[in-house]
Amino acid sequence: MNSKTYQNISVGVDTGKFQLDIYIRPLDIFFTVNNDEQGIKDAVKRIKQYSPKRIVIEATGRLEMPFIIACSEACLPFVIANPIHIKRFAGAIGQRAKTDKLDAQLIAHYGDAIKPKLSTLKPNIMQAMSDLVSRRNQILAMQTMEKNRLQILPKELAMTIKPILTAFKNQIEKIEVKIIKLIESCPDYQAKNVILQSMKGIGKIAAASIISNLPELGYINNKEASSLVGVAPMNKESGRFKGQRKIQGGRH
Repeated sequence: MNSKTYQNISVGVDTGKFQLDIYIRPLDIFFTVNNDEQGIKDAVKRIKQYSPKRIVIEATGRLEMPFIIACSEACLPFVIANPIHIKRFAGAIGQRAKTDKLDAQLIAHYGDAIKPKLSTLKPNIMQAMSDLVSRRNQILAMQTMEKNRLQILPKELAMTIKPILTAFKNQIEKIEVKIIKLIESCPDYQAKNVILQSMKGIGKIAAASIISNLPELGYINNKEASSLVGVAPMNKESGRFKGQRKIQGGRH
């Protein structure tokens, strides 16, 4: 069937840890690939030939990020959809049955009917921000070590440390400037940045760290976010036994 016959092709992608289930609407094409580098490459190549208006994928965790990065690099239009919105859409159209194909089909139908706004997220910028934040933390750790040495070393050796501290300070400032520029380059990041920094105790670096390492923020609820980060107290109960709730797991 010639895909050029259709003007509004929507693709639904249901993400799993090991596979991606993909449905192309209205061509009624369904296929599955491994959620790995080769599988994603094959999926993007196959999807691209149909020139879709939008590729919709749920924000379920970082499992979808490699596919999103591949779509971005291939200049394919994608939407990172809120799972709650898709669930409500399923309720509105009365879809209760669940299979791999039906889930992908539902997501594609949601994209076709609702036409959600295309994402302006740039995964490469997200990764760059994460790398810059990590590097800044590394330099801060070395800076603290040198400051501690400055307190215990003889005064005549202080001059060997002060130039290093100056270099660290300069590098930290340069990294912070780069982080701010990356945030300002994307409207979605700017919006999240404003909201995050409106909270007491959250500065530009903390905001950048959250934006880059928790891309699901804004698409998941507070309980899901706290569990993903690893700050949600987990129950330890069995029968009459009620253990102390402790935080555990979460994204490093």
